[in-house]
Amino acid sequence: MHTKKASNLRGAKKVIIIILAVFFSLALLIGVGLGIYAYINLHYDESDMKKVWKAGFTEKQAELENGTTLNYAESSDEQGNKTALLLIHGQGMAWEDYARVLPELSQEYHVYAVDCHGHGSSSHNSSMDSSMEESRYTCKTMTEDFIWFIENIIGEPCVVSGHSSGGILAANVAANSPENVIGLVLEDPPFFSVLPEEMQNTFVWKDGFEVVHNFLNQTEEQYYVPYYFKNGYFWKLFQGLEQFPAETAKKYSEKYQKECKKIWYMPYSWTHGLLYIDEYDKDFSETFYDGTWFNGVSQEEMLQGIQCPCVYIKAKTDYGEDGVLYAANDDEDAKRVLELVKNCEFIETDTSDHDIHFKYSERFIEILVDFNKGLGDGDSYEK
Repeated sequence: MHTKKASNLRGAKKVIIIILAVFFSLALLIGVGLGIYAYINLHYDESDMKKVWKAGFTEKQAELENGTTLNYAESSDEQGNKTALLLIHGQGMAWEDYARVLPELSQEYHVYAVDCHGHGSSSHNSSMDSSMEESRYTCKTMTEDFIWFIENIIGEPCVVSGHSSGGILAANVAANSPENVIGLVLEDPPFFSVLPEEMQNTFVWKDGFEVVHNFLNQTEEQYYVPYYFKNGYFWKLFQGLEQFPAETAKKYSEKYQKECKKIWYMPYSWTHGLLYIDEYDKDFSETFYDGTWFNGVSQEEMLQGIQCPCVYIKAKTDYGEDGVLYAANDDEDAKRVLELVKNCEFIETDTSDHDIHFKYSERFIEILVDFNKGLGDGDSYEK
């Protein structure tokens, strides 16, 4: 009997040891998994930038005749036989936002990726000469700056690709300087959903311009990111859980005296739009809130003035349960664009993800490579 009890005890010990081994193995795997997940969320952009520098890009600055500076990155073109490509990022971003597509695009194009005024390392309002007659934070003046950039820095006609508000700028450059633009790529520009009266029921208004405006008109919170987590439209959809990232961002900002751009437990795709927030002049956002960014510019005339071949890439139209438009614009807006632009191919993505070159980098590269080949064919993009 004692032998049987001893045997049962040994068996029980083995079972316990196996259970503990499995438990600790699972705990280790979960810990390693969380560590990898956290590392990716905190460092995802670094590997992309390493590839950019390895591909031969260099960062430079151009001094404009008006006394301001445009910061940009340029790829190498030792043979001098590649089509020039100017990339104009969207609002709140910087040239580095194109990091995922730059190495591959540089094999097809001589690439120039520029920081808009008020973004990145280009001139901000605070660094501009107060005696300047016009602010550089308007579609009109930024268009002038990019035409100057093409003529004086690129030095030859080029393809211009713009994302979001950068797409509107790209279209305006093409319309006002047709001799300098041989092709145009519009990446989800918010045409007919860009003026204050057009944006009241859009995600970008409720989660962007309205939040920035309210932030600038309060004194309680010093840093934008924790304020955004507390007050942004997107985060309020989580019904109280927005307090967790808000508190994390607040503690980080108070400790390091700078904005919190990444949170280890949050998917990096959710925070990517904040990656360049500390280099973004929020006064730029105010020009969209009050409509002054579009002073003296007509969307219809701009689109009608485009003469070169064009590709219009649109994120899928999508609405929230409350009827808020999540996309940059809707299907009717897109239809108006296509009616006004004479020579334009239309491509729609499967989701409303706005940052197409980041989310669908391989598809974006494919579109631009095919577009360049089409330009060589001469008539590939005619309607």
